[in-house]
Amino acid sequence: MNDRLSNAITLFLTANTFFVLASFTWFLIALLGRSFNLSWGLDLWYSLWQPLFSPAIGLLMGGAIVSGLGRWIGTQWQAFKQKQ
Repeated sequence: MNDRLSNAITLFLTANTFFVLASFTWFLIALLGRSFNLSWGLDLWYSLWQPLFSPAIGLLMGGAIVSGLGRWIGTQWQAFKQKQ
């Protein structure tokens, strides 16, 4: 059960990483278009920043911290169990 949950979280964080990278790519392309006075979706990107992209970045950062902390605690627990 623990492995299934861990794999599901890892899959979600992987998909979220690609979503964040795609949204950043969209931002760069839209910003380039704005510099040439072309409408390539920068206004739409700005309108989606608060409800969509900002939480996705927060989940990515929080997931990375929790995942790293969980692995560190697991490693420390295994070392503690081996000493006994």
